[in-house]
Amino acid sequence: MAWCLLQNPTFLKLKPERYESLRSVRRRRGGYIRVRCGGPRSQRGPLVKGRILSIEAIQAIQTLKRLHRINPPNLADLESNTLTRLIKFDLVATLRELLRQQQCALALRVFSTLRSEYGEADLSLYAEIVHALASADMPEHVDRLVLDLNGIRCDDDPKGLVSLIKAVVGAKRRESTVRIYELMKKSGYGSAVAADEYVVKVLVNGLNNFGEEAHAKQLHDQYTRLCPSFLGPNSTRLPFSQFVNILHFYTNTFAHLSGPPM
Repeated sequence: MAWCLLQNPTFLKLKPERYESLRSVRRRRGGYIRVRCGGPRSQRGPLVKGRILSIEAIQAIQTLKRLHRINPPNLADLESNTLTRLIKFDLVATLRELLRQQQCALALRVFSTLRSEYGEADLSLYAEIVHALASADMPEHVDRLVLDLNGIRCDDDPKGLVSLIKAVVGAKRRESTVRIYELMKKSGYGSAVAADEYVVKVLVNGLNNFGEEAHAKQLHDQYTRLCPSFLGPNSTRLPFSQFVNILHFYTNTFAHLSGPPM
């Protein structure tokens, strides 16, 4: 084919009328030719950072919402068949997307499958669920979620522990706060706690949010006596026994503020 073109050089020459039309367009456009690609259907919105959903996760979300709308008699089996096919990454992505859509009931079912298939989840994921449940005005599900928590790996996920305590205090759940304290005490939490200072800050902020500035100041002063460098530039690590006393004082104070459990 290339040899035939070389044998016919006139074929490669641009036709004069076509060349003149291109030159006139170039003059009118100021030296540039506007090229338009696509149409109105190809205009996509901006990408949202952090939202990565596979095709399997999208299909699972659509299936769960359709089953929830139809409500067939074998709903539990159909949901289990849909979720057990997903890998852990897709399960977590499905859970977070349902939380974003405020489909908390479906998200809790996904979370149950995640725990049964892959063991206990991270505390940070618990905190995300607590935040969503509190926003959806489902406080009883917060207590149920924390009650199902088998243990706390304080040393493995200190940031997740702080996030969970902050979420539970923000949801104003006294029973869940006491439950987390008991799990921390049961796990041992090591001889020294690296995140103890920030935990106390979260608890103090929680009391201030409830309008109990006097109790927050009392908790702050007690921690300052045990750890004088609190809120200072040279913060030290507090022994676990002293930290347990502080947390026990907080839970008793919070129980007094909230009254008897419903």
